[in-house]
Amino acid sequence: MIDRRHMLGTSALGLAGLMAGCAVPPLPRPGTADPAGGADLTANTGTSTGRPMPTPLIANLHERSFYYFWDTTDPATGLTPDRGPTPSFASIAAVGFALTAYPIGVENGWITRDQARTRTLTTLQFFAAAPQGDSQNDDSGFHGLFYHFLGTTKGHRFARAELSTVDTALLMGGVLFSQSWFDSDHPDEVRIRALAEQLYAAVDWAWIVPRPPFMAMGWHPESGFIPHDWNIYNEAMLLYILAIGSPTHALPPQTWDAWTSRFGAQWTDRWGGEPYIHFGPMFVHQYSHCWIDFRDIRDRYIATKGIDYFENSCRAVRAQRAYAIANPGGWTGYGADVWGLTASDGPGDFTATIGGRKREFFSYSARGPGDRDDGTIAPTAAAASFAFEPELSRQAIEAMHERYGANIYGKYGFLDAFNPTLTATKQPLKHGRIIPGAGWVDDDYIGIDQGPIVVMMENWRTGLVWKTMKRNPHIRRGLQRAGFTGGWLA
Repeated sequence: MIDRRHMLGTSALGLAGLMAGCAVPPLPRPGTADPAGGADLTANTGTSTGRPMPTPLIANLHERSFYYFWDTTDPATGLTPDRGPTPSFASIAAVGFALTAYPIGVENGWITRDQARTRTLTTLQFFAAAPQGDSQNDDSGFHGLFYHFLGTTKGHRFARAELSTVDTALLMGGVLFSQSWFDSDHPDEVRIRALAEQLYAAVDWAWIVPRPPFMAMGWHPESGFIPHDWNIYNEAMLLYILAIGSPTHALPPQTWDAWTSRFGAQWTDRWGGEPYIHFGPMFVHQYSHCWIDFRDIRDRYIATKGIDYFENSCRAVRAQRAYAIANPGGWTGYGADVWGLTASDGPGDFTATIGGRKREFFSYSARGPGDRDDGTIAPTAAAASFAFEPELSRQAIEAMHERYGANIYGKYGFLDAFNPTLTATKQPLKHGRIIPGAGWVDDDYIGIDQGPIVVMMENWRTGLVWKTMKRNPHIRRGLQRAGFTGGWLA
């Protein structure tokens, strides 16, 4: 699981000037103020061939979420902040989503191909030149992997961040998408493809396997390998496919079967009545699917279950909704149309008695059925599930916006999280603030929550990222070595 406990403190976000009531104003162009008020739900619904967004609000959310990456990424380095508007270090996973978002912006007419090409080339050049070594403070990575968080000035390791396997994989997802999407003879696009190949080939996946056959979650220069491996069903599908498919430092193909052989303990129908491979936080069921179309392709394990991994994620979405309807914790706001637990910010780490019931709250944490649940809803859980269950996702987006409006929706779409149960507290808040009528609301947008919204909405609309990645030889090689067959791989 992504460890993001190094978070900085919060700063207030002035939402009053962003919106009025529950109306969504037209999206401001870069460099302009976000206008208050406005009755029209205005957004570009897409210029490329594809399905139109079902409602103006969905289109507006798609576009606003894209602009998080375009506006906040440093154009001189390509480094994307982990969060905003709180001043933040850069997140390599957020960079991976940013690289994926730029062509989506082109396809929708939000930016030009030239703009996307320039930003992408800058990003890849920065990472290709970033220092690699085992120093504690003067390097950006080691063995071709990169530190989870980088400083925003030099791009070196931030604080005591780990050399992260899964965050490197999310970065490489964006790198390889860039490699396949920028396919013209333009010299800069030729350079993008070469740099992408260089960066991916440099990752020594085989080095970070201290306890074969599984990869460690990370490494620290002070203490060595993190004592935890990617050894259960989680967000590591993309990670293992990239590692097994590597042309230079590949893990053995049998690594995949060794990994999936451990999934049986998570096969359950406890939530929602449909059996699926369970992992509580929704991001686990989303991240790898951002780049890989798992529809109708199967490995040896999932074939025995009569479904594919795409259907598994669809069932996870329905299970989250069923959990919210059952609402075993009695949290305020949960229901058929307001649901969604994942990794997100939260109010803080404290207990409080509310309505005669002792409640425990958390700051940044993974949340989900069978995992922590403190009443904190993260809109990305539903919004980034659009490609899996578009109608359920639409209903949740519309209901959250109608119910909470400007309190949770602003310049870049939905703020990271909110908690309607916590309406007052004397405890110090780690993030966000208490808003009358809404409860606790976060102040920040978070890159790794914005990214799946942009990508999965586009995958539903046009299939852009999925179709592009099907052309990438490294992705195909990784899937085939892992034993996937059928569907578009046939």
